[in-house]
Amino acid sequence: MSFSQYLRDQGSFFVFYIILMGIVTIMTAVGAESLYEAHNVVYIHTIGLFIVLVYILIGYYRRMSFYRELNDLAGTGHEEFLAAMPKPQNNEQQLYVKLLKKLRDTHVRQLQSLHTEMKDHQDFIASWIHEVKVPIAASRLLMETGGEIATKSTIDKLEDEIDRIENYVEQALYYSRIDSFSKDYFIMEVLLDPLVKKTVKKYAKTFIDKKIRFHMDDTLQAVHTDSKWLRFILDQIVFNSLKYTEPGGEISVRFEEDHKEKRLLIQDNGIGIKEEELHRVFEKGFTGSTGRRYSKSTGIGLYLAKQLALKLDHDLSIQSEEGLHTTVFIHFPKYRNYYPFDYDPGG
Repeated sequence: MSFSQYLRDQGSFFVFYIILMGIVTIMTAVGAESLYEAHNVVYIHTIGLFIVLVYILIGYYRRMSFYRELNDLAGTGHEEFLAAMPKPQNNEQQLYVKLLKKLRDTHVRQLQSLHTEMKDHQDFIASWIHEVKVPIAASRLLMETGGEIATKSTIDKLEDEIDRIENYVEQALYYSRIDSFSKDYFIMEVLLDPLVKKTVKKYAKTFIDKKIRFHMDDTLQAVHTDSKWLRFILDQIVFNSLKYTEPGGEISVRFEEDHKEKRLLIQDNGIGIKEEELHRVFEKGFTGSTGRRYSKSTGIGLYLAKQLALKLDHDLSIQSEEGLHTTVFIHFPKYRNYYPFDYDPGG
């Protein structure tokens, strides 16, 4: 900072000094009984101006080293500029340095969050591409070995692989929307029965091919939810149940309710989950020993289902016993008022 810039920064001080000296001049002139006493104003101004100039010069030279180091630092583009900053000389400078450190910490946290998010997206895309290549390769192989006239068995297998690709694409689509979820949901009273039936119908072919029985208790129950997102959650849960239930098994759906909440239970008598892995099944990318054994799991379906459930103010939990059964619970809170966007209950 040059001396002229420093003087401009002291503008308010000079204004105060001028006003003060003006008042002193008026009071001295009014109270003077002779011309000699009036001349004292000149001495007062001279001494006052001298003191002010000394004050300004001392102040500038005291801060000059700080300003010079700061200016040099700004010109170098030093990445760790806070560590290289000159030591504050007064409380004001200390406050600015404190503020800069706080801004730096906030910026670092935001960068780390963005980096983690970007890495998660990259990991998901890499995993997704790897997984979707499997049914694509299987489809190509079926077409090449099926001959000119495809048998019903070949067509069925081809449909299975296409369904698998469709599920992966749907997962990717919902994964891409999860950050903008707040713009695309509408809570209203929804009957569970039609939603469950649509999910079962979607995977009807797999039910038939694997001869898996389906049983549903009375689910003519209404919950407050968004039907589109809940349908996706149901699809992911049933898709997993079908994947890990052996041919001839059973998947059942029933409804429970108590004073606290409503619950939809989807239970299968499949291979189950190891107890030590149970608490991790909703983690992103977690496939566990079961997923690795079946080698067709991305570990993203249940993660997405859990995240979407939480955004809808629902929740998911799971109980399982290896080799016997797995039950996924969708929890719906009770006695909760939902209002559409921009709805004023008092309006």
